[in-house]
Amino acid sequence: QVLLVESGGGLVQAGGSLRLSCAASARTFSMYPMGWFRQAPGKEREFVAAISRSGGSTHYADSVKGRFTISRDNAKNTVYLQMNSLKPEDTAVYYCAASTTYTQYSANYYYTDEKYDYWGQGTQVTVSS
Repeated sequence: QVLLVESGGGLVQAGGSLRLSCAASARTFSMYPMGWFRQAPGKEREFVAAISRSGGSTHYADSVKGRFTISRDNAKNTVYLQMNSLKPEDTAVYYCAASTTYTQYSANYYYTDEKYDYWGQGTQVTVSS
């Protein structure tokens, strides 16, 4: 069982920055690839970023590449999403997720939600124009 708790969301103006955090309960956190997804009102949940177990491999959706950075601190059981140059279209509920059943190392593998089996409750990010 993995409990994930996101924090750091809020209201920001376009062009601003936010850093999301996701704290995990599992002692085996360092074994799990992690991902961030988001869901805007009326839209399906979409992939944002993924990171491998050690943090050495990352993968991003084209829409956030160059603006967002995913990272992790295995000593703190936490994964982060640094979001810069925010746009109104980034407005969504952001979810972190853990993948505990797949063994592929590369973050490129973890771009779809069926690869993940534990999810946080989400944190709202609102970007005003």
